[in-house]
Amino acid sequence: MSELIDNRKYRQQILKELIMELHEGKSVDEVKEKFAHAIEGISVAEISAMEQSLIDEGMPVEEVQRLCDVHAAVFKGSIEEIHRPTKPEQEPGHPIHTFRAENKKIQQLIDERIKPHLETYQITPSQQNAALLEQDFKLLAKIDKHYQRKENLLFPYLEQAGITAPPQVMWGVDDEIRNDLKEVLVLLSDPDSRPDELLAKAQAASNKVEEMIFKEESILFPLALETLTEDEWFTIAQESAEIGFTLYDPKQTWQPKHAPKEKTVHQTPTGTISFETGSLTAEEINAIFNHLPVDITFIDNNDVVKYFSQSPERLFSRTKAVIGRKVQHCHPPASVHVVEKLLADFKAGNKDQESFWIEMGDVYALIQYFAVRNQDGSYLGTMEVSQNIKPLKEITGEKRLLSE
Repeated sequence: MSELIDNRKYRQQILKELIMELHEGKSVDEVKEKFAHAIEGISVAEISAMEQSLIDEGMPVEEVQRLCDVHAAVFKGSIEEIHRPTKPEQEPGHPIHTFRAENKKIQQLIDERIKPHLETYQITPSQQNAALLEQDFKLLAKIDKHYQRKENLLFPYLEQAGITAPPQVMWGVDDEIRNDLKEVLVLLSDPDSRPDELLAKAQAASNKVEEMIFKEESILFPLALETLTEDEWFTIAQESAEIGFTLYDPKQTWQPKHAPKEKTVHQTPTGTISFETGSLTAEEINAIFNHLPVDITFIDNNDVVKYFSQSPERLFSRTKAVIGRKVQHCHPPASVHVVEKLLADFKAGNKDQESFWIEMGDVYALIQYFAVRNQDGSYLGTMEVSQNIKPLKEITGEKRLLSE
């Protein structure tokens, strides 16, 4: 073992010397023979690991990159082989690569804009400086997309593996951050806000974001990488764009090393399905649900999500990962007790429906819940129906003619 360690130290020292020689002006041809001799009999993975070790010791990446031309000369142009990621999550397009790239951009926003602008505002709390902070925090509020993908795509697979507590705890903190950022933006838009209150809330909110980045990088992502299968990562990668990204747009599509397993295809009936008032084909039923001017989600009598429609403009994010998920896990921890109470009332027959309405920017959302029962009155499940009723509230007069 000591001999192996000594060999690695020797090789690493040779690499350092080669880098310095290149830095001092020696040509590739002058150093490639020494390089080939130093790395004789070792894998390209070890070369890459030694280079990474040099970077970890503090050597600038630009200096280590000087060896790339030497790699090309010795390995006949196979630089890609040396620097190819050895782990899937290091490949662009992999969900973890995207999450980490977003975290890097978010941290950069905090370090390079928010913190300096907070210091400037503390010295001079002018409206001009507040406007700069408002721009910064509007960008930071885009972190909602990052959290939505985590909550609606990553958490369901952790829960399926029996890991439920960490996702629920983290979701609760995500919601706190969302609320804190909203409060900061309200204060920044109010010219009468007290500077000391604004500073305190803004600093606290950005600190929470940084703490969440640390928790994701050190706890959540390693846990997920140990737990999820390649097929599950592929599904997450495919569905991520439906929710969107934060300050980073992955340009590449990640493909797993092995072809994804084909999902079982259930044959749909070729004929029609009969109802009391007519009959429809399976294709027609699917199309009708997806053309309704409302979003529909159905959970069964065991509180498991079984179906959701795919209308052109959804009010709330839904991905196929929620199918088979307990509805309690689809809601922030702070509102789970409301869900539990509603379902208990439906199952007990105390209620048949409940409605909520929320203002969300340009959207005025009406969310209705209906207890679904069979002819005998037995509870089959709950249907959620949501729609933007703002256009309906604005209707006046009459319209009797076709639109042009």
